[in-house]
Amino acid sequence: MLQRVNKLLIANRGEIACRIIRSCRRLDLRTVAVHSEADANALHVALADEAQPIGPAPARESYLRADRVLDAAKARGADAVHPGYGFLSENAAFAEAVQASGLVWVGPSPRSIRDMGDKERGRALAREAGVPVLPGSARFAMGELANVEAAAREVGYPLLVKATAGGGGIGMRRVDAPERLRETAAATQSMASKAFGDGTIYLERYIERARHVEMQVFGFGDGTAVHLHERDCSIQRRFQKVVEESPAPRLPAEVRQRMAEAAVRLCRRERYSGAGTIEFVVDADTFDFYFLEMNTRIQVEHPVTEMNTGRDLVAMQIDHARGKLAQLDQRDIVARGHAIECRIYAENPARHFMPSPGRLARFALPEPSDELRIDTGFREGDEVTFFYDPMIAKVISHGATRDAAIARMIDALDAIEIEGPATNVAFLRATMRHAEFRAGNVFTGFVDRFKGELVHG
Repeated sequence: MLQRVNKLLIANRGEIACRIIRSCRRLDLRTVAVHSEADANALHVALADEAQPIGPAPARESYLRADRVLDAAKARGADAVHPGYGFLSENAAFAEAVQASGLVWVGPSPRSIRDMGDKERGRALAREAGVPVLPGSARFAMGELANVEAAAREVGYPLLVKATAGGGGIGMRRVDAPERLRETAAATQSMASKAFGDGTIYLERYIERARHVEMQVFGFGDGTAVHLHERDCSIQRRFQKVVEESPAPRLPAEVRQRMAEAAVRLCRRERYSGAGTIEFVVDADTFDFYFLEMNTRIQVEHPVTEMNTGRDLVAMQIDHARGKLAQLDQRDIVARGHAIECRIYAENPARHFMPSPGRLARFALPEPSDELRIDTGFREGDEVTFFYDPMIAKVISHGATRDAAIARMIDALDAIEIEGPATNVAFLRATMRHAEFRAGNVFTGFVDRFKGELVHG
């Protein structure tokens, strides 16, 4: 059904807000930026057609205030809301409130957000769809850890204690032996309660040599769906991604095909609507793969897929929400070449990758081209504050081969000049040049295994 959309409010900030604005311009849509007091002069505010303040700097008083975001949409006469990633993007109640206000919600149904936001529910739905799932336990509510030891024995060590409402590596802790289980479980419950308002946890088997491979999907809400190929996100620190690439190196074609079929099967069963990502953990030795979770939003690393397929995922989201996206056949989705994304963070790798806020006295990034993309929400002179995630840019390279994409990325990283906050640029350069990375021997423990070479080499 066609929906009238002339003006879109972006319920987010920084790099993703700037990126959504670019697609809106191509679609001839006006944009409304929202901003905290700390972001009054931010790049996304300058790029938008209109802007509306929504509160003080802490996210809980601004970007996480659904009522203020909706008030801003009403005040500015917006027709639609795009949530980006993070903040309210996977909040089913917010999606319902947007729709109840008569606005177009650019995202999946609130039901799907709830289904997949509840990690145990998501695992159950994956099993029903015939998707392999890692051994795991039932959930343990806040303060309730009776029988957690018995559950751990059944799951097996090593294992992960995971927040049911968590995501993006947050609310996840490894346990190698029974002696640390109860203490770690209680600490994870406490942290999850503070971070997500839900202290429920569960246990999940941990694979020693694992790869993190995810499948970009797009559903049409009627039981049909397509995939836009996979991304390997195995280069991580603190369970959070820093390098992503597509196609996944050294992944057998038969495994890639089965993974894609499993992802699409789950989307079809869920009658999923819009862009989403189904994440798998892959045993690096056997190539067995298991469902981890589904993210019901656009991903930070979506440009990797866009570079390979030539598809604008954000424009697809918007056109689907307003009833203008033509149905796609899987044969219409063709990936060419190889793409790599490096996330540039204001952080200090030598100090356990701790955030490094400060003023960007010098912030010079390489010139974009057809084969090199730069996504950022900062300009020279801007302040990187401690209020928000310290990612300051994403550099995405493309080449006919993986070696060509790596070479182009190294040239781009060598050209970056940043003064002020400490950054991870040198760490990323070392990663791109590392013999094991260049050979495609990637796994989630890569950074820990080679940290001395990557940080101090």
